[in-house]
Amino acid sequence: MSGWIAGLTADDCAPWMREAIAQAREAAAAGEVPVGAVVVCDGQIIGRGHDRKIELSDPTAHAEILALREAAGAVGDWRLESCALIVTLEPCPMCAGAALLARIPLVVFGARNAKFGAVETHLPLLKHSGWNHAVRTIEGVLAEECADVLTRFFESRRNEGASST
Repeated sequence: MSGWIAGLTADDCAPWMREAIAQAREAAAAGEVPVGAVVVCDGQIIGRGHDRKIELSDPTAHAEILALREAAGAVGDWRLESCALIVTLEPCPMCAGAALLARIPLVVFGARNAKFGAVETHLPLLKHSGWNHAVRTIEGVLAEECADVLTRFFESRRNEGASST
């Protein structure tokens, strides 16, 4: 890995994670699971996304997929070889696979995904040595803030359910 991505640290990624958190809050406001993602190339955000599965009736409309699609459109190429994917929640297998297929060299996430985590928690998909390129990961960037957005959303949903009975 070379170029601008090679030396990035968790602190360097915090401003981009804040934008991903803003995307997650947009999802929550729309009643979607609050996961947000951005794709950054050469220090600039070129793709944004938040979960829109309910709105689009699309099980693949995860934050990462939507951000990757927007980024690929912005550069006019499906290969995002000089970009980083920044996401509030550890990617699931589908989203980790999409990052691999897009040739993303760096995946940064905030909170661990206890149910479907495919970077560190359950299935270290991006660390497999057989892929055609290496993917570096940084975990825990603004993890508490990322987890808090999710916790508040699900607490609110539970409270709504309790008050309607």
